Amino acid sequence: MPVVQHTTADLNLLARLLRAEAEGEGQQGMLMVGNVGINRIRANCSDFKGLRTVPQMVYQEHAFEAVQKGYFYQRAREKERRLARRSLAGERIWPSKYSLWYFRPPGNCPPTWYNQPLVGRYKLHCFYQPTGETCENIYQF
Repeated sequence: MPVVQHTTADLNLLARLLRAEAEGEGQQGMLMVGNVGINRIRANCSDFKGLRTVPQMVYQEHAFEAVQKGYFYQRAREKERRLARRSLAGERIWPSKYSLWYFRPPGNCPPTWYNQPLVGRYKLHCFYQPTGETCENIYQF
């Protein structure tokens, strides 16, 4: 049973996002991008209040740089669709398990991002999760 209701078009959209945002980070890195996206839909807090669907999450203004690049608009491949299905089914891994933000800095990870603490790094991406005070919802699923 999926943790976020979705259509086949939503699945393909998420798969395209995973590839465009983190293909260079391998399958685990792409799964982590999926974790962050699904967390944003489910958390209903911070900058992500009111997000309920995959398209709302993907196309949220200023959320993902990849949607501005042509590579994002290429057809989804089966390996990314498999990763998207895993994300939509609720599979989460550290450091993206409760994260709502990630980014790729030119050097070391800053200790905070959007006033939220760094929880870890995977290859080139730093992951940040909200505190319980900021978003207790994220810890309830």
